[in-house]
Amino acid sequence: MRTIIEGGTIVNEGRTFEGTILIEDGTITAIAPIGTIDTVINASGCFILPGIIDDHVHFREPGLTEKADIDSESRAAAAGGVTTFFEMPNTQPQTTTLEALEEKFKLARQKSHVNYSFFYGATNDNVDSFAQLDIHRVPGIKLFMGSSTGNMLVDRREALERIFRSTPLPLMAHCEDTDIINRNMAVAKAKYGDDPKVIHHPEIRSVEACYESTRLAVELARKYHTRFHLAHVSTAKELAFFAPPYPMQRHSRCPHSPLTAEATVSHLYFSDRDYARLGTRIKCNPAIKSESDREALQQALSDGRITVIGTDHAPHLLSQKEGGCAKAASGMPMIQFSLVTMLELVDQGILTIERLVELMCHNPARLFEVRQRGFIRPGYRADLVIVRPHTGWTVTPSVIQSKCGWSPMEGHTYLWRVERTLCNGHTVYVDGKVDTDYIGEEVAFR
Repeated sequence: MRTIIEGGTIVNEGRTFEGTILIEDGTITAIAPIGTIDTVINASGCFILPGIIDDHVHFREPGLTEKADIDSESRAAAAGGVTTFFEMPNTQPQTTTLEALEEKFKLARQKSHVNYSFFYGATNDNVDSFAQLDIHRVPGIKLFMGSSTGNMLVDRREALERIFRSTPLPLMAHCEDTDIINRNMAVAKAKYGDDPKVIHHPEIRSVEACYESTRLAVELARKYHTRFHLAHVSTAKELAFFAPPYPMQRHSRCPHSPLTAEATVSHLYFSDRDYARLGTRIKCNPAIKSESDREALQQALSDGRITVIGTDHAPHLLSQKEGGCAKAASGMPMIQFSLVTMLELVDQGILTIERLVELMCHNPARLFEVRQRGFIRPGYRADLVIVRPHTGWTVTPSVIQSKCGWSPMEGHTYLWRVERTLCNGHTVYVDGKVDTDYIGEEVAFR
């Protein structure tokens, strides 16, 4: 089967140019058509990007499927131009055994409409199982170094040392200091009552709580030469750990500094001033912080301190978002609107479209050593997204694919639209509809 995409502007590997892409049996084969073409896609007036790779999502299956599942959230991914996701281990059961990991792969082979893989979760007691992981199937190991959902907190120094010393894969960590958070919560409850309003969330999950946990993680990563990836950096203070060039010797298999940071779309777009308007809809861990923190994160997109943009896509039912700092669930669904939100920041001059592609496509592929994805190159799988500028549309409940049925972006008008998403050369999303008969591929690494 041959498909040609013509008439569009390709954004790839730092270049923006008009060109034509030929796809044969799901793989990019050339920049110009050869022989008979079965399908022609007219991308005139559009930009053609590599499909987005989201390194940080929570699809809630198994065990929490009242909120979301692999079917619904992979539909949201396809509608947002995301062709590959790496899902997190704090489901029920937790992905902390080889059996639980294999069960997730089985579910994805049946339900995922885009490409997929799954992080393996670290606990205080499962380090010995790391050696049994197939490094060609798993992007990395996820470590919760601070208070979060899912009861996966690793808080023993001996266990942390073993994890940093023993991981054969990139180690991605949620870093917040539990003791600092608990002290801050006690102070907030004494001042504001048992369930402080959400505006106090960044006071409780504070800059210091993030910084101290990240400081410890960086200390251990330097000690053991660990390929360490900080999840959802949220403060200006933490960025100092990732200032390039980093003097530590680079890992022999990884072209990057072993210390890298992910920023989420939510921390790049919202600030603490948005709590008044959106309330607990933007309550997440770590907390959305100040405008100055957001500005620092936005600046770090272009100077190398931030390597990857993810979403930490984390759906909850709206009923579970009721309350304040103590009672409302933390997390929000963002995967469907991540690309168009970042394109809005491109229009604002915060980063270039070429840099966006670097952060959302190329760098995730490089960092996790993804095979044949993340670039528009001959021989690579045809994961592509076609986006159209200057096309106003407003987010309404009817367009939301996530099972939870809401988004913090409801009512927002975008000027970019995802026209079409191709996954392995197959059109999985077009004209507002997801091809739910299509199943994506398991991602291979290294």
